[in-house]
Amino acid sequence: MSIFKRNEPLHERLAREGGLVEDAKEPRAPWREVGIHGMQRLREWDVTEAVEAPDVEGDAAAFVVLPDGSILVEEGPDTSLQPLADAVERELQPPYRARAARQRGDLWAVQARRIEVVAIRNPPDGDSIELTPDGLRVDGARAFGSVRELEGRGDVVRAVRLDGDLFEVSASSL
Repeated sequence: MSIFKRNEPLHERLAREGGLVEDAKEPRAPWREVGIHGMQRLREWDVTEAVEAPDVEGDAAAFVVLPDGSILVEEGPDTSLQPLADAVERELQPPYRARAARQRGDLWAVQARRIEVVAIRNPPDGDSIELTPDGLRVDGARAFGSVRELEGRGDVVRAVRLDGDLFEVSASSL
C-alpha cells in the first residue's frame, strides 16, 4: 500500500473531524429538528376565555367593543354577544377586538386583543386612512391634506373606520 493512498477522501475526513458530518450512531438533538428554533410567535391575543353562553346563536362571531361598551358585530349572529363580552371584560377593558367560536353545546371560546380607537372630526370619505411621510391615502388612493388626530403617532399610521367618526388606529415606525 502506498503511503499516499487514503482510506477516506480528505474532504470527508475534514468534514467528519470538524463536526459537519453526523455520526449515524449518535442520536440527533431535538433542537436540530426543523421547526424547533427557540423563537416564540408574537402574542396575537391578550385574553382567551371559555364561557357558557346559551343565548348566543350561530357557531362563530367577530366583534369590536367600543370605549363606551357598545358592541359592533362584524361577523356572526345579530343576537346579543354580551355574555362573550362580559367574559373578556373580567380581564380586559374596552376597547378591544374579539373573535369567538362555539366549542360544543353552549361552550364558547373567545379571544380578544386591545385596540386603540380614535374619534376623527370631519374624517375623509372612505373606510381606511393611511398617513405616511409620503402623504395621505384614503381607501388606497392618494389624497391631499392630513388628519390632525393621526399626526405624531408614528411614521406609518393606519386607521380603519369602525362606525361613524370612530376609527381603529395602529401606528408603526419605519
